[in-house]
Formats: sequence, structure tokens, C-alpha cells
Amino acid sequence: MEHGIKDLLKGPGFYAALTLCVLAAGVGGYFLLMREPAEAPPVQPDVQEAAAPAEEEPEHTPVVETVPLEEPEETEPVVMPEAVVDDTPVVAEEPHVVVSPLQGEVVAAFSVDKLVYDETMDDWRTHDGVDIAAAEGDSVLAACAGTVRSVTDDVLMGTTVVLSHSGGYETVYANLQADPPVAEGDSVSAGQMIGAVGTTAAAESAQGAHLHFGVTRDGEAVDPDVFLNQ
Repeated sequence: MEHGIKDLLKGPGFYAALTLCVLAAGVGGYFLLMREPAEAPPVQPDVQEAAAPAEEEPEHTPVVETVPLEEPEETEPVVMPEAVVDDTPVVAEEPHVVVSPLQGEVVAAFSVDKLVYDETMDDWRTHDGVDIAAAEGDSVLAACAGTVRSVTDDVLMGTTVVLSHSGGYETVYANLQADPPVAEGDSVSAGQMIGAVGTTAAAESAQGAHLHFGVTRDGEAVDPDVFLNQ
């Protein structure tokens, strides 16, 4: 077989086939080179490309007029007054409580608008308080909290204690026993004992042992019953 292939390569048919292959290759290459190139597809515009922004007109800047500032006028420094410290001690006031100075029968009523008969003096006169009958030595109480303004031995009204109260009021306790347990300037509470019923009032001796109780406001006589029931 090896000799057959060699004989075929040396024969005229081999060269004829080789020649035909070369010609075919040359013709194919010619047509390949001479063919016109295909047209490139048209370029489509990018729909996503943003349009160029329009030119904006420049903003108008307002002109601000400047006003020169006036210089402040010179003022004198303010001098604050020195604080005044009140070092007065604060005293708590007692509640306004009014009590009856003595329980008993009223034997002479308050009367300043008309005259009443006075058995002791045997005449007609006004009566600026009330006379309350009681046993000699019965306790007499302060009708309201206050301060003892005076303790005196009056010629007509006997041993008398006067108390000062808020609101311009004063209460008077007369015909007491001598030497009451309070003194001028003492502070007393409502219901505190300030004396005892006596018989020292010469102007009312006909009535026996009793308390003469009077009330004034700013120096004017006030009905004790109105004061006790306010």
C-alpha cells in the first residue's frame, strides 16, 4: 500500500487536483476582498439625554438704603435706693374670738340715747355699759385677746381694767375686787381671767355685787351685746 500512495503522488492526476485547489482558493479570496462593506446602522439619538437648560435671567438684587445710626445720648447712671430692712419682730395675732366676760342677769342695760334712772345716784342719766349681777369673787374673763391698757382705782367705778383690742376696740371691766391679777402692758387671751367681781364702784353700790362691762370703738361707746355677738 505504501508503494500505491507514492505512485499516486507521482502521477499526473495529483498535480491536476492540486492546481484546481489553488485556483479555487484564489477565486474565493478575490470575491471576499472585493465585496463592499455593509452599511453601518444609523445612530439613534439617546432619548434619555436631557435637554440643555435654558439660560436663567439674573435675579434683580434690591438696593437697600443704609440709614446712619444715631449715637445714643449719654444718660446719668441710675442710683438704686438702699433696701430698708425692717427688723421688727413679727408677732402672731391670736384668732378673733369673743366670749362673754361673765354669765349672769343683766340688771342695767346699755343706754346712751335716752336717760335711765340710777338708784344709787337717785337721778336720770345715760349708761354706757351693762351691769351683770354675780356673786362677789366670781371670775371675770377677757372678752377678746388684747393688751392691758390700764389698771386703775376709779372714785366712782371702783377697780377698773381696760383692755385694748384690734380694730380700735377697747373693753372696760369695772366694780372689780382690788388687786386684779393683770398689770398694764400684759397681753391677754380671750377667756383669760383678769379679775373678780367686787363691790368697789361707789356710783353703783345700790346694785350689789356685779360687773360693769363697757365697750368703745375709737372712743365712742358701743353696745356690748353687739360686740359680743359679732
